[in-house]
Amino acid sequence: MNIMMLLEMASSGCPDRVAFVDPEVGASVSYQELFDAAGKMAAVLRDTRAERFAMLDVSNIGIPIGLFASGWAGIPYVPLNYRLTDPEIESLLERITPAYLVTEPERVAGFDGREGVEVSSRSDFVELAREPGEPTDAWSMDPDDTAVLLFTSGTTGAPKAAVLRQKHLVSYILGSVEFMGADEEEAALVCVPPYHIAGIAAVLSSVYSGRRVVQLANFRADKWVQLARDEKITTAFVVPTMLSRIVDELGDATNANMPHLQSLSYGGGKMPLSVIQRAMELFPETDFTNAYGLTETSSTITVLGPDEHRLAAASNDESVRRRLVSVGVPLPGIELEIRDDEGALQPTGERGEIYVRGEQVSGEYEGRGSVVDSDGWFPTRDAGFVDGEGFLFIDGRADDVIVRGGENMSPGEIEDVLLEHPAVSDAAVVGIPSEEWGEAVVAALVISDAVTAAELQAWVKERMRSSRVPERLEFWDELPYNETGKLLRRVVKERLA
Repeated sequence: MNIMMLLEMASSGCPDRVAFVDPEVGASVSYQELFDAAGKMAAVLRDTRAERFAMLDVSNIGIPIGLFASGWAGIPYVPLNYRLTDPEIESLLERITPAYLVTEPERVAGFDGREGVEVSSRSDFVELAREPGEPTDAWSMDPDDTAVLLFTSGTTGAPKAAVLRQKHLVSYILGSVEFMGADEEEAALVCVPPYHIAGIAAVLSSVYSGRRVVQLANFRADKWVQLARDEKITTAFVVPTMLSRIVDELGDATNANMPHLQSLSYGGGKMPLSVIQRAMELFPETDFTNAYGLTETSSTITVLGPDEHRLAAASNDESVRRRLVSVGVPLPGIELEIRDDEGALQPTGERGEIYVRGEQVSGEYEGRGSVVDSDGWFPTRDAGFVDGEGFLFIDGRADDVIVRGGENMSPGEIEDVLLEHPAVSDAAVVGIPSEEWGEAVVAALVISDAVTAAELQAWVKERMRSSRVPERLEFWDELPYNETGKLLRRVVKERLA
């Protein structure tokens, strides 16, 4: 297995079809050109002493070239978060040298002369890749070769380098994407950062399906809407905060007027019910899919599909309607369990930690080894529960559990109740130190209509045990999220403590 076989199949099936478009600079590359460029740069990489290929840049034509060239050359591809501070980037670079680094032209000078790093600007890299040249020898098909090293977000500590081997990524694509399943006129709009697992998955899945990819380097709701219309985008992936801003951008419109948008997937964070309901009104002809996955699972492991969205939205049964905020059911080939703190299986409806098993699951970190148990189960550290029909609901990180007076409480459960109130558009519930209870339940809320803290406390009390009623509520203009849509609960706790 090697991700290069995905590109080889695509270049054989549709060599002249446009593969990637960078509208920022008016550049594009066909599938045959992408294959040739990957082969050229694989030869260049093998002539260096680099053991890693690092990309520190926004989405552009160089991203897919670098990813596939790494697979061909047999060295790990390492996309770095360009939003990090200089010291943070330096720290990550120290962990991956010797490396070949591609970055924005204005950053090159900062890495010149650095020991163990051969640096190239984005423009020089793409120009060199597109020059005529002979590809290097055939790529390795060892399924255990490391394909990608992906640093986790580090929201709760120092970033860990997740190891994704060739077998994990290829297993995910072969199990979830139909080869050449896209028609020639189909186009995907990719706006998630290239250093996120969703960015890696978008490249691989689009290539295998033969779809044209339009790259949006920096998300802005107005740019997304304009680009979707101009390029006649047929499919896109966004994180919840992006979809919320797209909905706001469309304002009071009754229809987004994008009949060409066949499907819209979202994931990476919790989707407020009001946002998805409004989005479904604005895009009535679009199939919505909620995808849940992790870096360590090579992307998606559960899906709430279009039919489930429509059934839930149209249902008068509250338990069915609530599935709009679930992440659906496991993909074929994925097993899922909910366990308590001692590792025992939880019954239906009971909350606990989510464990997953499947061929696409890595669960391995460089320098730390694998955390997958002897039976192949990976502890996600995400908390949630499964309803009677097998739909998975995410509560947040298992570490976010609030312990009040010895009682464990799920912040996600309380947030769900708060979000049911028509005046609440976003909510974050956390525990802060309390002399009396150990931890006290408090909440930060974004509201759309006038409401008092006392009214919301009464709302929660009517629907839950009194111990779960937030002792204090604050109204904020917005909650802190990272660029991939994850709530920065640590920041909320610091502000509320």
